[in-house]
Amino acid sequence: MTPDWRKSSRSTTQGGECVEVAAFPGTIGMRDSKDPEGGHLALAPERFAALIRRLKNLT
Repeated sequence: MTPDWRKSSRSTTQGGECVEVAAFPGTIGMRDSKDPEGGHLALAPERFAALIRRLKNLT
């Protein structure tokens, strides 16, 4: 099964900072869209949710 990678809604269309996420069985994958073959970071869903909450609190 090929993961369905989705680009962040905060990514720019001018080639700026781009993060993609995909659901895997039991984990959430994150990768750099400029280097899709460079691997990905896998986080448990609750850790991914905690990361997103912390990032939202930075703005």
